[in-house]
Amino acid sequence: MATIESSLSVVNDAYKANREGMQALLGRVRQYEERTRQKSAASRERFDKRGQMLPRERLALLLDPGTPFLELSTLAGLGLDNADLEKSVPGGGVIAGIGFVSGIRCMVMASDSGIDAGALQPMGLDKILRAQELALENKLPYVQLVESAGANLMAYRVEDFIRGGNTFRNLARLSAAGLPVVTVTHGSSTAGGAYQTGLSDYIILVRGRSRAFLAGPPLLKAATGEIATEEELGGAEMHASISGLGDYLAEDDRDALRIAREVMSQIDWNQGQPADASRHFKPPRYDDEELLGIMPMDHKRPVNMKEVLARIADDSEFLEFGENYGGATVCGHIKIEGWPLGVITNNGPIDPAGATKATHFIQACCQSKTPILYLNNTTGFMVGKAYEEGGIIKHGSKMIQAVTNATVPQITLYCGASFGAGNYGMCGRGFHPRFCFSWPNAKTAVMGGEQAAETMAIVTEAAMRRKGEVDQARIDALKQSIIDRFDRQMSVFTTSAQLLDDGVIDPRDTRSVLANVLAICREAAARQPQSMQFSVARP
Repeated sequence: MATIESSLSVVNDAYKANREGMQALLGRVRQYEERTRQKSAASRERFDKRGQMLPRERLALLLDPGTPFLELSTLAGLGLDNADLEKSVPGGGVIAGIGFVSGIRCMVMASDSGIDAGALQPMGLDKILRAQELALENKLPYVQLVESAGANLMAYRVEDFIRGGNTFRNLARLSAAGLPVVTVTHGSSTAGGAYQTGLSDYIILVRGRSRAFLAGPPLLKAATGEIATEEELGGAEMHASISGLGDYLAEDDRDALRIAREVMSQIDWNQGQPADASRHFKPPRYDDEELLGIMPMDHKRPVNMKEVLARIADDSEFLEFGENYGGATVCGHIKIEGWPLGVITNNGPIDPAGATKATHFIQACCQSKTPILYLNNTTGFMVGKAYEEGGIIKHGSKMIQAVTNATVPQITLYCGASFGAGNYGMCGRGFHPRFCFSWPNAKTAVMGGEQAAETMAIVTEAAMRRKGEVDQARIDALKQSIIDRFDRQMSVFTTSAQLLDDGVIDPRDTRSVLANVLAICREAAARQPQSMQFSVARP
């Protein structure tokens, strides 16, 4: 394989400006994430009085120390709970990610009960559904730490109630697929949320703290007139000894997490799994710190994406495929920690030759069972008379068909622009890549804001001329409003808030994130869980 010879200058003004811009955006991401952590941690006094651990303390005790934890969708709901971004608390009210519990890679979901008592927020529902989808697709056990006040009745939306049923359906699907569902109910698990506990294969309750009931005391009294305490209705001791809901009775949070780890250790989940032996590899020849300064903040400025590959590929080696054909679409092979990976990226718009080459390359990767990484940096497919005559629609359609029907794991990373049908051809979120991440500078839209504004200005001016009057001030105001709306919606602070990716990552972490998710995909391909016709039912 050829070694990429970098021509990046880390001392010129363009690099420095790119780096400063990326650091500023990354700082905003970290600021929003820290706000969520601080909001949750502000409940410490209340948790201490109850003898409880904070949600992230529980998570830390559950996970194996010193092992990677890939947290997902940290910006979920940003700006959707409050129009002012400076007051919005992202995360959706849940913590989700992939980590190791007793040596077993699991999907972990924890109620962030330090915020609004763990009440589920609208994007929190979507976040849970995405976590469950990833668990099913990657054949991961599902461990959940539950403590939630349930739905916020003051912000009730019927669509959330209906769609919320999907979370319970997925718990049943996970169990039936042979993927164990292990639940620690640290506190309240109320109303429909009681099924979050009940639809589990292994249930651990905490004495004096766990509560699971379909109707709490206020609703019970309102519905039937019956009066009962929370402990009588759904306490841990009652469920462990009378109803049979609880399998294990823990004395406190720490004891419950110990039991959860013991349960996972006794499942013998990795029995018969071939060892994913480490492979010999050399790290990239260039410093990953330099990834901060490669991408321009203005998506209209050109960039050589091979500079990115040089800083994530083993030994900075890249075997380019079809280098002299459709050159704006870059295809080829790299390795990440010794494991082969196909790469498709963009040094410009996708033309007919580039689309044809990418289609060929995708099919070849499927033939050799090589996963594919899409590094999005394109303003879309080429347009114009010559390109229409050259068959851009049919060749672009072939590329989209190949992406849609690929039989290998596809991983998408938004590094720059991802506009128009280029987003589709480069395996955007709508095409269900196995994992999808963004860099802080990434922009996703049907087209650039200026192009959209100019298009509408032309249409509006033509309509005005037909009426015999052209108001240029009105046209200019229209253009600016369109540009502002597009710029706002294309940023990661909107797209990631809407769960249009699985999270915003630091460019310097790209190689480690890729190594992690590729290992997850390999394990999924090798694993054959004991699926059943039905999920495991309570006694």
